[in-house]
Amino acid sequence: MKQIIINGKKELSGEIAIGGAKNSAVALIPASLLSSGKCKIYKVPNISDKDALFEILEVLNVKASFEDTTVTIDSSNIKNVVIPEDLSNKLRASYYFMGVLLARFKHVEIYFPGGCNIGTRPIDLHLKGFVALGVNITHDEQTHKYILDAKNLTGSRINLDFASVGATINLMFAASLAKGTTIITNAAKEIEIINIADYLNKMGADIKGAGTSTITINGVTKLHEAQIDVIPDRIEAGTYLMVGAMIGNNLTVSGIVPNQIKALFDKFDDMGIKYIIDKDKVTISKCNNIKPINIKTLVYPGFPTDLGQPISVVLTQANGVSLFEETIWESRMQHVKYLNKMGANIKLNDSTHSIITGPTPLKGCEINATDLRGGAALVMAGLIADGTTKISNIEYILRGYENLVKKLRQVGADIKIIDEN
Repeated sequence: MKQIIINGKKELSGEIAIGGAKNSAVALIPASLLSSGKCKIYKVPNISDKDALFEILEVLNVKASFEDTTVTIDSSNIKNVVIPEDLSNKLRASYYFMGVLLARFKHVEIYFPGGCNIGTRPIDLHLKGFVALGVNITHDEQTHKYILDAKNLTGSRINLDFASVGATINLMFAASLAKGTTIITNAAKEIEIINIADYLNKMGADIKGAGTSTITINGVTKLHEAQIDVIPDRIEAGTYLMVGAMIGNNLTVSGIVPNQIKALFDKFDDMGIKYIIDKDKVTISKCNNIKPINIKTLVYPGFPTDLGQPISVVLTQANGVSLFEETIWESRMQHVKYLNKMGANIKLNDSTHSIITGPTPLKGCEINATDLRGGAALVMAGLIADGTTKISNIEYILRGYENLVKKLRQVGADIKIIDEN
């Protein structure tokens, strides 16, 4: 079992370069299968979710390579076979193969997707949208296998009950090769969706309105090869900027698009945290008087749920009482017991509301990552804690943070990965 070991209280200075967005890359890779040619995706983060997607591509007889952040995918000999349960369970993004394979073959067999255990994560919105496009769905409740069939995919008007990122992207995939026009209302507006739509349009799709609540897809008969850059990872950027706010000394985070994390900067302003934006770089230092605030996670452009757990660590260092509310996932608070074990004062009203009282000094101890962003929060806590922190179950963290240890070490952190075996 691998562990992350952190000796805390080391001042961080220098520069951390942000990689490509995990939440874009895990959709762009499956999207490439909509083309029968060879596609290239640049600035792909080297994370374990990418590796899991490559395993699925291999099963589908798709050639894929990864070299120096560039993924090349050739699906000219793709085979539409069952995606095994063990591979589907490795990551949430496995569900994107539903929309892609439906578009190309009108048939897909796949098991329920996996990923982090951060709450009930149904795919009802995806399935409801597919049905509107003419898909017949069979679900075996014992095996969790889904069989999706359609004689033809026909454009339709689809209203999402919730502005789901995954459902919006999956329906864009299926609708791209459907007959007629599909209109998705109450679509998610995240910037990652714009990245996906740009890629599909480069392939020859006809998608308008990505980034707004209404997306219109005029189906085409074929998509060709294309190339795309993955956008910068705003969640990775936000995580390191929050670290800088607690223990930085002119820590610079580079390669970002500041407007994409405006919600975080707004909270920094409320907390009295100073930062300097210079084009694609943001420099930040430790704030000695962090003000308490109230935070409520929301869909884009609101405060991102993926930064909710990390910012809870910052609030443990604020001077007073902060209130936190999670509105997207109901099990985002699993990291709290470990922060409290380290010395934090966080009380849970229920599974989505917490009261954080600070400032509290944190002490290193043995803790466990329970999900991706909660694991990142524990790394942040270890960096500001006295003594040594040992984090287990780090596979969660490695799913979404490229070269985490290397990037932190190069700016002064005392952090390493060990393998107990």
